Amino acid sequence: MEEDELDLADELEAALQLAPEVQLAIEQVFPSQDPLDRADFNAVEYINTLFPTEQSLANIDDVVNKIKLKIRRLDDNIRTVVRGQTNVGQDGRQALEEAQKAIQQLFGKIKDIKDKAEKSEQMVKEITRDIKQLDHAKRHLTTSITTLNHLHMLAGGVDSLEAMTRRRQYGEVANLLQGVVNVLEHFNKYMGIPQIRQLSERVKAAQNELGQQILADFEEAFPAQGTKRAGGPSNVLRDACLVVNVLDPRIKQEIIKKFIKQHLSEYLVLFQENQDVAWLDKIDRRYAWIKRQLVDYEEKYGRMFPQEWCLTERIAVDFCHITRTELAKVMRTRAREIEVKLLLFAIQRTTNFEGLLARRFSGCTISDAAVLKPESPLASTNPFLEDESVPETDEAVLEKGDLDKPKKPKVPDNPFHGLISKCFEPHLYVYIESQDKNLSELVDRFVGDFRAQGPPKPNVDEGGAVLPSCADLFVYYKKCMVQCSQLSTGEPMIALTTIFQKYLREYAWKILSGNLPKTTSSSSGLTITSLLKEKEGSEVAKFTLEELCLICSILSTAEYCLATTQQLEEKLKEKVDASLVERINLMGEMDTFSIVISNSIQLLVQDLDAACDPALTAMSKMQWQNVEHVGDQSPYVTSAILHVKQNVPIIRDNLASTRKYFTQFCIKFANSFIPKFINHLFKCKPISMVGAEQLLLDTHSLKMVLLDLPSIGSQVVRKAPASYTKIVVKGMTRAEMILKVVMAPHEPPVVFVDNYIKLLADCSTDTFQKILDMKGLKRSEQSSMLDLFRQRLPAPPSGVESGGSLSLPASTPEQESSRIRKLEKLIKKRL
Repeated sequence: MEEDELDLADELEAALQLAPEVQLAIEQVFPSQDPLDRADFNAVEYINTLFPTEQSLANIDDVVNKIKLKIRRLDDNIRTVVRGQTNVGQDGRQALEEAQKAIQQLFGKIKDIKDKAEKSEQMVKEITRDIKQLDHAKRHLTTSITTLNHLHMLAGGVDSLEAMTRRRQYGEVANLLQGVVNVLEHFNKYMGIPQIRQLSERVKAAQNELGQQILADFEEAFPAQGTKRAGGPSNVLRDACLVVNVLDPRIKQEIIKKFIKQHLSEYLVLFQENQDVAWLDKIDRRYAWIKRQLVDYEEKYGRMFPQEWCLTERIAVDFCHITRTELAKVMRTRAREIEVKLLLFAIQRTTNFEGLLARRFSGCTISDAAVLKPESPLASTNPFLEDESVPETDEAVLEKGDLDKPKKPKVPDNPFHGLISKCFEPHLYVYIESQDKNLSELVDRFVGDFRAQGPPKPNVDEGGAVLPSCADLFVYYKKCMVQCSQLSTGEPMIALTTIFQKYLREYAWKILSGNLPKTTSSSSGLTITSLLKEKEGSEVAKFTLEELCLICSILSTAEYCLATTQQLEEKLKEKVDASLVERINLMGEMDTFSIVISNSIQLLVQDLDAACDPALTAMSKMQWQNVEHVGDQSPYVTSAILHVKQNVPIIRDNLASTRKYFTQFCIKFANSFIPKFINHLFKCKPISMVGAEQLLLDTHSLKMVLLDLPSIGSQVVRKAPASYTKIVVKGMTRAEMILKVVMAPHEPPVVFVDNYIKLLADCSTDTFQKILDMKGLKRSEQSSMLDLFRQRLPAPPSGVESGGSLSLPASTPEQESSRIRKLEKLIKKRL
């Protein structure tokens, strides 16, 4: 029995094991927190939960009673549900039968409706059958009547057309022929009928006969060259032109071609290649002749030909083509006789004539009009950004200011441009050679004028104005560029660009670099030619006021040339054909002007630097170990400051219009003077403590002057550029730190070495050796100090080879500021 009960329990448990999907669905429909409802229910765990301890077994009876009560309730619920499902199957079958009966009834009703609709449609068709037949009959009858009317009109029109053609009644034929052609189009689908095809052939024959007849009439009215004219303009020919508009377009083209050829035949005879009037100096006679012919045509034949034929314009266009061909032949034959004035005269007269044609005609008959690059209107002080219709003045060119960007070029409105003048392009080398010669003479004149007039007079108020010759050169460049672009936008513009490049370089070297104060070259670069004397009270050789103003003027001129050359390049690219734009490049010339600017700044820096050399030499020759007390700044500092205050205001005022280059001058001077000052500082040896304090005071004075250098001696105080201030602070702070190290006691040595490394951040043994020399230590002491210095050096980073010097990381701005404040306090305390 026990085994049977166990088997029954296993079967019951297997039957209660539901699929996971079913279990999940049950939990979603009937959510429950009761442990008995869980799929993984464990009876042992449940009992342990109810009785966790032995003391909890005291209320076991209550728990058993609750479970029994729950079991009875579940049995009651199951019983109620089972009884409720007893009649479900029977109710479902009854509902299904009722639904099937309803569907059958609905299907029967739909079938009845469909049958009634078909009967209604059949009844409507029988009612409207006669109406449709009558409608089709009406449509066919209308089409037949219309076709018969068209056929009657076509037959009558063909008969009348043939009769009027024989009588040359072109006025009536013009209207009738157009009508016949329009009516014939209605019979295109009936061409299979012999009678219709016959009528169509008669119309084509009448058109051919009319064409041949009208050509014969024009041939009779306007006979070929060499025969006497028998007729002229008449009403018959005027009506014939109306008929030609309806005929094959080839008839119209043949009439126009013969008429134009007959009218221009006299031109070919009068201006043959071997005639004197065919040469360029009498080119006006060609255009005068065609003007007379056009006026004569308007008077005689203006009303004969239809306005839409544009025959006047066609005559002018054919004249242009013939003239271009004839001029090209005569210029090839007599190429050696072409002079630039004669060529420009012919081009000017030709372009004027082309402009006249553009004002008179629309250009609708030109099949392939020349497409030219337009002239863009500009507005600027730069001659290449001015309106070309406004004459230039030197004052406008010399006026400085921001250069406006060139405007977008407009579309050309002269379709006749180049129709004749294109023939002059192969001979424009004469013009280019002439401009080469003129520019060579212009540059030579600039050189002569500069030598005759000498350097410009010092005038601080002008602010370093550009040389007048610069404006003259670019104004002439603009004139040449505009003139050449009107002649051609092809290869001649490239040749002219090459000439421009040549004389821009010559101007840069002959006028600008050639007039800079003379210098001599040495291994270290440019140096002032005069030797600086070191004797006390001697005068230092330096540039005069006139020479300083000249250098500043040349610098301003080079800066103006640099900007204007860039605008010149942009304008040339606008003028030339799109395929040639890449060949326009003036970067080499702009680099040349940049070199002139750099050389000018270098000269100004060297002049001021050399003026300060005697002061630095005096500093290095002083006996600093004998200085007994700290006083005011030393005389050598006063001397150096005096030279700075003399030169810098002059340079600043003359470079007022080019402020950025004055800033470059200040930066280059600082980069040159500060290292030289530090080198002379190392030469001051030995130095006592008091001497070091005096040098520290002098260094601070020079630092203040250098920081104030951009605005020194100026009524308007401006803040110095940050880039310049950074250079001065970094360089002069290093000089101050060197002196501070010299002032520090060398005992104990470890503290001295560590202090040196911390203040200077320089691990060069050479620099440390120089510091020891300045302190006046003996060689034995220096040797031990150097050994200790090498031991105390920080280890180099991995991958870096050890060498004679090692640079430590630069101190932060906060550390430098703290050191500077301590130094200032020390100086104030000594004072």
